[in-house]
Amino acid sequence: MRLLIVGGGGFRVPLIYRALVSGRFAGLVSDLVLHDVDPSRLAAVTAVLRSMPAGAGRPLPVHATTDLAGALPGTDMVFAAIRPGGTAGRVADEKVAQRLGLLGQETTGAGGISYALRTIPHMVHLARLMDRLCPSARLINFTNPAGMVTEALVPVLGSRVVGICDSAGALVQRAARAAGAGLPEGTLDGVGYFGLNHLGWLYRLESGGRDLLPGLLADPAALQSFEEGRLFPPAFLAHLGMLPNEYLYYFYRSDDARRSMSTMPQTRGEDIHGSQQELYPRLAAAGGDAFRLWDAARRSREEGYLAEARPEGAQRDGEDLAGGGYERVALAAMRALAGMGATELILNTRNTRAPAPGRPAGPAMAQPATPEAAVPGLPADAVVELPCTVTADGARPIPQQRPPEPQLRLLRQVKEVERLTVRAATTGDRAAALAAFAGHPLVGSDEVAARLLAGYEEAFPQLRLMWGAQDITADGGR
Repeated sequence: MRLLIVGGGGFRVPLIYRALVSGRFAGLVSDLVLHDVDPSRLAAVTAVLRSMPAGAGRPLPVHATTDLAGALPGTDMVFAAIRPGGTAGRVADEKVAQRLGLLGQETTGAGGISYALRTIPHMVHLARLMDRLCPSARLINFTNPAGMVTEALVPVLGSRVVGICDSAGALVQRAARAAGAGLPEGTLDGVGYFGLNHLGWLYRLESGGRDLLPGLLADPAALQSFEEGRLFPPAFLAHLGMLPNEYLYYFYRSDDARRSMSTMPQTRGEDIHGSQQELYPRLAAAGGDAFRLWDAARRSREEGYLAEARPEGAQRDGEDLAGGGYERVALAAMRALAGMGATELILNTRNTRAPAPGRPAGPAMAQPATPEAAVPGLPADAVVELPCTVTADGARPIPQQRPPEPQLRLLRQVKEVERLTVRAATTGDRAAALAAFAGHPLVGSDEVAARLLAGYEEAFPQLRLMWGAQDITADGGR
C-alpha cells in the first residue's frame, strides 16, 4: 500500500512511522511518501526517521517531496495533517482572542474558527486533487479543527473521507481502566459516546452486560486516577451522569481556563512556536542524535498539554507522556478501510445510520431522501463524532441515544457555527464568518465578533482576499 502523508514535516510524523515499522501495523505500508511545503521541515523529520533506534522495527523506505500533484498518482491512502501559517499562525489564533478577553485556544472558540477559515481552502484543494489524480484513494483527516475540516471535505469525497482525533478514544480507554474493565482492541461494544470533535460525552460504559459508568462517577478516588476525571469536580460529574471530553473544560470551566491562561508567561502556541523554531534546524543537523532530540522535545510538549487545567506543578500520567494515540487510531482505520479486517473506532463522519454498501459513495451518488440520524437530534448530513464500524465499505456510524437537551442545545449551536465557518471558507462569505464568531457560545456578541474578525484579518491578510470570491477553493484544473 502506498501512503502519502500531507504535512509530512509535522512534529508527530515519527509516531506514525514508528507504528508502521513495529507491532501489528508493520508491513501494512510498502511505500511511504512525505509531502510538505517546507523542505527544511521535511529534512528535519527524515533525519529523525533515519536515526530511529534499530529496535523500533524494520526500516520503511521514505520519499520526501514538495510536489503535491506529483505525489498523488498511485496513492492508496492519504493522511492529512497540515497547519497553514505554521505555529506562528497558531500564536495569532490564540492571541487575537485573548486580547479581547476571550478564551485563546487552538481549536475551541474564536481561535478554532480562525484556524478553520485559513485551513479549509487548502484541504478542499487537496480533496479535489485527489478526486482527479487518485480517485479511489481514501483520506484520513488529522487536520484541525478535525470536525469542521471533515465536514468541508464530504461534498468532494463523500464517504472516502473520515476525520480522526485521539481524545475521544483515549477518554474511553482511561475510563474503562479506572472502572476496572478491560476494553478489547477493535471493539466498542457497550460504549456510548456522542458529540462533535472536541465536544462530546461518554454516557455508557458496559462490561459483562452492566453499565460501569454510574459507579465510576460515584467514586471520587477512581475519578482522580485519570485526566478527565480530574478536570471536573466529582459532584459536577455525578450530577451530569456522563464523562465529558477533556475539551469541554473550556466550556464548563471557561472562566477558570481564561484566568489560568492569562497568568501564563506565554500562550501554548508561543511555547510550541519557540521550541520548534529552535528544534527543527537542530534535528536536520543532528545526524544519529536526531531521534533522541525529537523524543525529548515530544515528551516536553506532551507535559504542557492542557496545562491551564492542572494545578501548578501537577504532571500528566506517564502513560499519556509515552505517546502513541492518534497514529494508532489512523492506522487502525487505514487497515480496516483497506479490507484487512473490520474494527470499531470513534471517528468524525456523516451522521447517517446506514451508508450504502459496496464501493465508497462519491458526492454525486444518490442518497436516501430522509436519511436517519445516528445521533438523534442532529442533522443526518452533518459530520459528528461517534463510534463507527469501519470496513472496506467505509465508516458506518453505530446508532447512539439522543443527547439530553442541555447537551443537544450546545451541540446544535456549535454545529451551526461549524457550518457557517465552512460556508465562509468555501464561498468567501464574510457575513457567514461574522455570524460564526457571534454565534459561538464562547463569544456570543455581534460587537465582539466584528472586533475578532477585524483582528484576524489584520493578522492574516489573506482572509481579506477570500471575501466575495466565487469559489476560493477552486484548483483551476478541473
